[in-house]
Amino acid sequence: MVVVVLVMSGWQMSTLMRLRLEQTQAGAQLLADSLFQRVNAVVAEGPLDPYAALRQDSGIRSILEASIAYTENQNLLYTAIVEPDGVAIAHSSPSLQGTLMPELEDFQNIVGAGVIDQAKAIYSERRFELKQPIVSGAQPFGAIRVGVSTLLVRKEVREGLYRAAQTAIAALVISMVVAMVLAQWMLRPIHVIQSGLSRLGRGELDVTLDLPEQEFKDLGSSFDAVSAQLSAIRSQAMSSAPTDFESVMENLEDAMALFSPQGELIFSNSAMRAMLPSLTDNPGAAAAVSKLPSEHPVRQLVERALAGRKSQGPVSITLGAASEAEQEAPEHLLLCHAIEDSSGRFLGAMLVARNLGYLSHVHTTLNYSRKLAALGRLMAGVAHEVKNPLNAMTIHLELLKQKMAAVREPVTVSAGGSTTTPAGRTVDLTKHVNIIADEIRRLDQVVVGFLKFARPDELKLQPVQLLSLINEVVSMTGPEAERRNVSIKTECSQTLPDINADPGMLQQALLNLAINACQAMPDGGTLRITARTAPRRRVIVEVEDTGVGIPPENLGQIFDLYFTTKEKGNGIGLSMVFRIVQLHDGDIEVQSTPGRGTTFKLLFPQA
Repeated sequence: MVVVVLVMSGWQMSTLMRLRLEQTQAGAQLLADSLFQRVNAVVAEGPLDPYAALRQDSGIRSILEASIAYTENQNLLYTAIVEPDGVAIAHSSPSLQGTLMPELEDFQNIVGAGVIDQAKAIYSERRFELKQPIVSGAQPFGAIRVGVSTLLVRKEVREGLYRAAQTAIAALVISMVVAMVLAQWMLRPIHVIQSGLSRLGRGELDVTLDLPEQEFKDLGSSFDAVSAQLSAIRSQAMSSAPTDFESVMENLEDAMALFSPQGELIFSNSAMRAMLPSLTDNPGAAAAVSKLPSEHPVRQLVERALAGRKSQGPVSITLGAASEAEQEAPEHLLLCHAIEDSSGRFLGAMLVARNLGYLSHVHTTLNYSRKLAALGRLMAGVAHEVKNPLNAMTIHLELLKQKMAAVREPVTVSAGGSTTTPAGRTVDLTKHVNIIADEIRRLDQVVVGFLKFARPDELKLQPVQLLSLINEVVSMTGPEAERRNVSIKTECSQTLPDINADPGMLQQALLNLAINACQAMPDGGTLRITARTAPRRRVIVEVEDTGVGIPPENLGQIFDLYFTTKEKGNGIGLSMVFRIVQLHDGDIEVQSTPGRGTTFKLLFPQA
């Protein structure tokens, strides 16, 4: 309706503007033709001064005076006879005779223009003229000009637009009322079907539709059949397989049971069945809280909650049998919650028994972790204090070596007999100094490795694109691989999801694995780095080589700090890899066959 009204209104406005402009042109042309005939009659008499004759002619003056009343109804401004240079010979306003009249736009161009140009002309402040030239012989004698104004046309267009807007509003209101009435009548079956689907989605069984219209009878019958089939399938599924709710409850650490308002057992998880076997041996309608002794704290707690329809507890009691690691039965904290639906209707009670012994074990583990963290900070401080004297010893050993190199003179026997070396022999202690320096450097490497583990760098986690990171690792490993005649192959999809990681630490881990792989292939081979998605929203990165492999007896120690089988290794590289993977909440696996190669698998969660 809106589109139709707008189109019709636009067509009406354009037609109104065109007709009104044409009407104005016709009126101006009629006035110009009548004046043109009188001018030709005066000029044909051959006066000596035709311009003066035109000014003094009473017929022309009467036409000009009559045009004053005519122009008011025809959107005209004036009527004038002008010389070729624009000076008014005769004018409908006598005061303007003999004045220079500026030339205005030709009105005929506006009448023949398009709708947009006509609208611009009407709603602008411009004026126009209808021009009719006067020719005497072969020479232009002058012209008749009729001034045209579009103000009255604009007023009529506005009135037409106002009437069109009123019509449009009335049409829209009527159409909306009619559409609402029709919609209520036509869409009623749809509302009935939607209501039935909503009830079916809420879990109601045997939902039927009341569709009085004959056209929807078949649809209602089909819906009733589908509802009955879903009800049968749901009943069969509930009787044969546990629901999602039951699956979740079975995996809870807390013991939990649901009771109806009559005290019948509806559901109990495995923890509750182990704690109260006398109540849960035969779950179902026959199992009720009344099976427990009247003085049993569980029965008293549940019966109070059912009677008062309010939550009861907590109550601390000893229930169940002692486990192998416990000397006596564990202590439990009992709570019984009253359950209501969204409308406030009482549905029953939920019994929860929490093992306080397990919570104590968790607290003990947390306290132990805090002590380990404090011990780690203490050891990091000790290692830092050890590193400072090592640096000082290294500096002084270098100074001692420089002085020994400068003083290499033969030592003779002193007069007091304190020196027993023969005269002429040199005492070269450089070998012993070098041994001490090597041991200090090795000890310094051990301290540095310990500091890296005891005080790791702060993680700066962000989404990391594995493809670009693997390309950087390959570029950095290239010289080592080329020197050992190792070819590197990568396989990583452009659409592989990002992982949440520290780019620098992750690059260090992959670089350590790549360098180790190259060193494990002294006779050349292939290093393959692949990345792909894994289940549970994870990404797996594999670093595989065709090297010598790892002996089975060493496989369980490769991630131990300072463990190495290399002649010049420090045993820190793989330990750092393991630590970095741990810090990223990932997992690392290794598979190795001696003589065939080794594969490291790193699993990281997606970003």
